[in-house]
Parts: sequence; C-alpha cells; structure tokens
Amino acid sequence: MFKRRRLEIQLKTAEQIELMRAAGLLVGRTLELLRDAVKPGITTLDLDALAERHIRDNGGVPSFKGYHGFTGTICASVNEEIVHGIPRAGKVLADGDVVSIDCGAIVEGWHGDAAITVPVGEITAERRRLLEVTEASLWHGLAAGRAGARLTDMSHAIEAHIRSQGAYGIVEGYGGHGIGTEMHMDPLIPNHGPAGHGPVLEPGMCFAVEPMVNLGAKDTVELDDGWTVVTVDGRASAHFEHTFAVTPDGPRVLTALDEGEEWLGRLGVVQNETETSS
Repeated sequence: MFKRRRLEIQLKTAEQIELMRAAGLLVGRTLELLRDAVKPGITTLDLDALAERHIRDNGGVPSFKGYHGFTGTICASVNEEIVHGIPRAGKVLADGDVVSIDCGAIVEGWHGDAAITVPVGEITAERRRLLEVTEASLWHGLAAGRAGARLTDMSHAIEAHIRSQGAYGIVEGYGGHGIGTEMHMDPLIPNHGPAGHGPVLEPGMCFAVEPMVNLGAKDTVELDDGWTVVTVDGRASAHFEHTFAVTPDGPRVLTALDEGEEWLGRLGVVQNETETSS
C-alpha cells in the first residue's frame, strides 16, 4: 500500500514576499510590454526576444529558459495551443488569432509567474468572450485565496464561474502551483473540483493560479515536441495566471501592477491600503 506524500508548502516572511513582489512586478511589466507588441506579422520568437531583453535589462533572470530543456523565455501558445508553446521564428501571428503568453522571472532567488491571453487584431465575439470568461475565472479563484480557506476553495470558485458562463471545456491535468524559491512547488491547484478540501491557507503561502479554458471540449494532447499542449478538437483556448501571497488582509496579487486592487474590489475583497502600491 502506497502512503500519500505529505505536502510541503513553503511559508514566506514579509521580507521574502517583498522580494517576490519585485519578481512579480518585473513579470507584470514584461507582459504589458508584450501585450502592446502583439500585432499581425510579429512572430512568437520576436516576442520571446523582447521578453528576455526586458527581464535581463531590469535585473532579473528568465525562469523558463533552460527549465527542463525549454528553449524560450516565454511560453507562446496560439489558438488551439493551450500551454507550453515554444517560441519560434515560423510562428507568425495573424489577424484573428489569440496568443497566450506565459512569463516567469527570478529576482534575488525568488520567482514570479503570470500569463495573459491577447487578441491579435480583430477577433471573433466568441473568442473575445472566451478571454473574458477565463480572466474573470482567475480573479474569482484569487478572491477565494483568503487565510483560513481551503486550497480547493480556489479551484471551486474558478470552475463555478466558468460553468455559470456557458459550455466551456475546463482543462484537466494542468493547473496552478506553489511558488517561491522554485517556480513549481507544492501544492498543485486544479481548476475544477469541490470546495472545502486540501490544506488550510495561511499567511505567508504563495501560489500561482492559472485557469485554462477551451471553446470546445476539455480534451488535450501533447505534441511531439514534448511541450506544446493543444485542444484535441482544434478549437481555441485561453490561459490567464497570477502569482499571489496569502496575507491576513486578503490575497496580495504579486504579478498585478495594482496588486489586484481593481479586480478584487469588483468582487468585494477589501485589501489593506498599504498593500496596493506598485
């Protein structure tokens, strides 16, 4: 009989969370730079070069480059590609595409990790709605990340919002994770499931939450490159992610430029005013 492995969730001091905020700000600003750069005709390798230069020029190290052999600074996943798309010169963005850009950076040994999905030119109303639903589900998950809650309260909040918006496919087998001195740490955070399970959230815990939602079915397959995950039915997917810290005053979103003030305020989460400076 196998024993279940005990989760080891890293607790951070206030000083360590400030270092994670520095990494998170660098990630957030890099993603905003890339959002502005996305346009028809640019390649995903162009975006990757821009991201690496910005991270290194601002005192950081790309988290992804060299990670288990990954060659990019960002993951750039286009249309039916869900996650882990490898940046390449031959992947030219076209009007109507959507591109998920996942970015990580290390500052003084601490990681930040976030993702956005960006429209390329004019996209269909169906795709635009997919992006809106996926991003909102992320914030519902983050809003549930309060001290005293259970880990799967975040999972359930993500799923409940998506289910309330229509017949979307919620990707299984990939999800959020602990983060700190390593990019991927305990625990895994699914984007679906019942509330009330898993460890109790405590101040000092830090997590990356990242829903991935498909226009069609939830089914996925990994391509022969060993990285890129795509929808089986070929329909588009969206992916959004933020790193946050559990605090006594609510979730502090370390990769959001405003620390989540706008979105969490919409959802009725009141933050300590001292935590929302960027």
